[in-house]
Order: sequence, then C-alpha cells, then structure tokens
Amino acid sequence: MPLTQKSASERAQVLTEALPYIQRFHGKTVVIKYGGNAMVDDELKHSFARDVVLMKLVGMNPVVVHGGGPQIGRLLERIGKKSEFVQGMRVTDRETMDVVEMVLGGLVNKEIVSLINRHGGKAVGLSGKDGGLIRARKMVMRRPGTDESLPDEIVDIGHVGEVEGIDPEVVALLDTRNFIPVIAPVGVGAGGEAYNINADVVAGKLAITLQAEKLILLTNTTGVLGKGGELLTGLTVPMVNALIEDGTIHGGMLPKVRCALDAVSSGVKSAHIIDGRVDHAILLEIFTDEGVGTLIRS
Repeated sequence: MPLTQKSASERAQVLTEALPYIQRFHGKTVVIKYGGNAMVDDELKHSFARDVVLMKLVGMNPVVVHGGGPQIGRLLERIGKKSEFVQGMRVTDRETMDVVEMVLGGLVNKEIVSLINRHGGKAVGLSGKDGGLIRARKMVMRRPGTDESLPDEIVDIGHVGEVEGIDPEVVALLDTRNFIPVIAPVGVGAGGEAYNINADVVAGKLAITLQAEKLILLTNTTGVLGKGGELLTGLTVPMVNALIEDGTIHGGMLPKVRCALDAVSSGVKSAHIIDGRVDHAILLEIFTDEGVGTLIRS
C-alpha cells in the first residue's frame, strides 16, 4: 500500500530528527545493560537486537551487558535446588555458581548473540573470565548486630563478587573490528575462582573504564518517578542526591540510580534508566527529542 502524504511526511520527520543524534554519537561507545521484560518477551527481544544492530550500522559502538536472574532461578528449580537471597543478593555456593556460569555464559549469552547476528550484526559473546576482562573479589556482606552494642555480623553468601578492575582490551579490539561485544557478568578472582556479579554494576564499571558516551539501563519501569508518580528526566547529580535524601527514590530503584550516579560522576557523559517494555526503547531514547525514560547528567 502506497504511503499517504501525511504518513510519508511523518516518516521523513522521524528520520530528520534522528540525523543530528547520529552525527553527534558517531564513533561513541554506549554500554547497555539488557534485562527485565526485554529479555523474556519474544517481540521485545527482536526489537532490542534490531536496535543494537542499527546503532552499529550508523557508526556507534554498542556494548551489551546482560543479566539472567529469572533464568538462573528456573534452572535451579529444575535441578531441585532452592534459591536463597540475602539483602537481594543470591546466595551462590559452588554448585549454584556452576549453574550461574552455565546460564549466563552459555544459554542467555548465546541466545543474545544469535539474535543480534540474525538481524545482521556481528556479535561475540564474552564472560568476564575471557581475556581477564572482569577482575573480581569476594563481596563482604554485613548484617547489623541484633543489639546496638554488638558489631555487624559478616554473612557468607558464597561466590558473589564485586568488580575489582576491568581490562578493556578485548572489548576495544572487538569494537575496532565491527563486532558487538555481549558480556555475561561473571568475574574471575586472583585464584581463578568465578564470581557472580550484579549486571548493573558491571555495566556501570565498564562504561567508566571505556569512558562511554552513555550508559543505558533497561528496566521494567518507566524510569525514575517523582512523589506524584510523574516521570522525572533531565536530572543532574545534585538533583538525584536530593531525591534520594528525601525518600523519593527508594527501594529497587536505588541500586540502579546509584550505579548511574557513579558512572556520570566518573566521566560517562550521561546515564539513562529507560523502560525496556517499550518497543525500540533504545532507539527512542538515543535518537529522538522526547526519549522514553530518565536521563541523568553530571
């Protein structure tokens, strides 16, 4: 069916609106944390893959870091192992760590790589173990004592790690050869042991190391909301700190916001917390004037 004059004009407007953004971000690195509904809904999976391929084709350097908590939980359930959490962190004994590596570095990573390649990209899957990409140390979890006079209790949650350092050489090499890195958030300790690391944290630290133009965190919410439920965008670091202090930003959004703050305070130009439930959310956030989430600048 031929386009009407109105629909043709609307399409042309979309393309011309994108042009200055394409010019501005050509050659720039964008780190994307991929998770939530965008990882489980088939239509959104393909939408995400097409967005990433288009970014690469117009000259940007997308780097994908993915999670996989629900997939890990399902496989553990299938083998009869109960998931246990302490302060939101999955308790990861050696057997659980084997499952984490199998799911993140295998099933989930390779599915994302396959999707991007099916849509015309050249994706390469990596674990933090590859090339010493993510150096990690064991996370020390503290639980307040039952009495104010008692010291905090140290809780051992197993192979859960913190990022000690990132060697960007492998990622930089892949970028120069037009490959799209897809990274599972598994780090390696000094003794070669594997650690399960929060994907938001890995994405933020990687964005800082690569001095990325943008850090994009896909979520299952519209973004950072004000007290009245309205979407907040165009935020600065002082504004976000004030929203944390008065309790506007709380609960599950806090770790993502702190990750974004860390990034923009350490050289990343902007961080975006966007709604991964929206079709083509990444393109809408990067290449349009309105966007689909919360933008935070230093």
